[in-house]
Amino acid sequence: MVKEGYYFGLPPLALGAAAMVLRWTLAGAMLLCLAAFIFYFFRDPQRVIPADPGAIVAPADGRVVVLTDEEQGGRPGKRISIFLAIWNVHVNRSPAAGTITNLKYRPGKFSAAMRASASAENEQNVITLATDSGEIIFKQIAGLIARRVVCWKQTGDRVARGERIGLVRFGSRADLWLPRDSELLVEVGDHLKGGSSVVAYWPPRAKSPSWRPQNQIAEEHLSTSGKRT
Repeated sequence: MVKEGYYFGLPPLALGAAAMVLRWTLAGAMLLCLAAFIFYFFRDPQRVIPADPGAIVAPADGRVVVLTDEEQGGRPGKRISIFLAIWNVHVNRSPAAGTITNLKYRPGKFSAAMRASASAENEQNVITLATDSGEIIFKQIAGLIARRVVCWKQTGDRVARGERIGLVRFGSRADLWLPRDSELLVEVGDHLKGGSSVVAYWPPRAKSPSWRPQNQIAEEHLSTSGKRT
């Protein structure tokens, strides 16, 4: 369980226990049930992270509600939108290994996360990630009940594929934008697990043949000429 679970869950747990001691049974039972739900909501299960080169994983648990063509900064690409129901795990994970080059918070509305306009209008964190394949963008988007997007990372941080990066509280949405040359592996209606479900494949770019470690170049010169140049 993430630490936010203790902040929200301990108060109703303490009040519920006190109510039971005072024999306010109904109120105590309701408070204890609320505490149990909060602890369940903030659960943080371990996930098996795929090791396949080029695999892009789901940034969140939930159901795919949108697959659409979309441009980002004039670049053609595709957007996957994932709806997180109240019973889903709400810890968000990085879809790929890379460096966060930009993290921007955008205030906005708290419309239902199922609405198409939520991707553009709702409160959100927009995270740009530079990977070995290129640049991808994913969003943490607040919903009707979710009133806070939380990111534990900052610009310049290096993240691993499937690494925990934050959460959205109490129902929300996550968007993932990939360039057009990536291969999508999901369809609308698919149920995903953050960090472990592979949503697309985008092979890393090959390194330039002219780039080699200096010690490798030196060894090659030595083997062909018998001396270092």
